[in-house]
Amino acid sequence: MWVAIGLAGLLGLLIGSFLNVVIYRLPKMLERQWAAECAELTGKPEAAAEVFNLMLPRSRCQQCGHQIRWFENIPIVSYMALRGKCSSCKTPISIRYPIVECCTGFLFAFCAWRWGLTVSTLAWCGFSAVLLTLALIDWDTTLLPDDLTLPMMWAGLIGATLHWTSVPLVSALWGAVGGYLSLWIIYWLFKIATGKEGMGYGDFKLFAALGAWFGWEALVPMILMASVIGAFVGVGMKFSTGLREGGYVPFGPFLALSGLAAMLFGPQSILRVVGL
Repeated sequence: MWVAIGLAGLLGLLIGSFLNVVIYRLPKMLERQWAAECAELTGKPEAAAEVFNLMLPRSRCQQCGHQIRWFENIPIVSYMALRGKCSSCKTPISIRYPIVECCTGFLFAFCAWRWGLTVSTLAWCGFSAVLLTLALIDWDTTLLPDDLTLPMMWAGLIGATLHWTSVPLVSALWGAVGGYLSLWIIYWLFKIATGKEGMGYGDFKLFAALGAWFGWEALVPMILMASVIGAFVGVGMKFSTGLREGGYVPFGPFLALSGLAAMLFGPQSILRVVGL
């Protein structure tokens, strides 16, 4: 069992390294796609650009263009060996890269410990990897790509159908419906009252995905946790002048955090923490 947990953790480190690529590149890929679609609609096709996807071009230093060699891309080890700096120009490398790798490794090891050598472990590993990716993409760009939220929602419903999760299909179905509609209703009430948009449609889809994975019973604990933590962080950033232009804080990262907490401790544990 401990060997399986260790192997899962090692796999998580490797997947975490790839997640760093997804977090950085997927939003840029979407921006390029939108720009190409706009150019096509206006009849002004853009000039051919360099191929840019999750595989190409090879990872490189954003400062000097040095291509990252394979031995410079070993999770955790390479960061420590390079002392957190580019081997060519010595520009500091963000500490977030090894943090993402460590978090993914921990989550994968937890899934192996919790569900053992089962298909459920693979399902929950995929869930945690996608949720971590969405949280950081939203924090960086305020985007929650449909490429990730919608497959995660369908995966939750399929997992309930095939008993990969412990949630009955009916509960998962109504969890997806309730998750989407609850935030959709709040969105429109806020917009009618203030004339402003309080959140994006990506938040609806992410909450629907969480409902599909945990069932409708978990919606209230998760939204309570996300709202409370989001409020505290927002107030803290306001007093520290850390708010970005427009004075907003993306809600997706806090929804994702509540989803990870529900996976680690169970939805009812969240209610006990807040005294309900």
